[in-house]
Amino acid sequence: MVDDHLKNDRFAAIFITGLVLFNYPLLSLFNLGTRLFGIPLLYLYLFGAWFTIILLTALTTRAGRRT
Repeated sequence: MVDDHLKNDRFAAIFITGLVLFNYPLLSLFNLGTRLFGIPLLYLYLFGAWFTIILLTALTTRAGRRT
């Protein structure tokens, strides 16, 4: 079982990663007029980053349940 201190460190790292992913300088890199599969690149980035944060959070919470 993952101890609580390590789990808290992982949640803090996920939070900081979310702050970086959704901050201005990185968002401006994807704010282009290009489209991928008909979807604006910024939207794909936002939903991809959001999915990544949710996936990392789910993996972190499930790590404590394993015995």
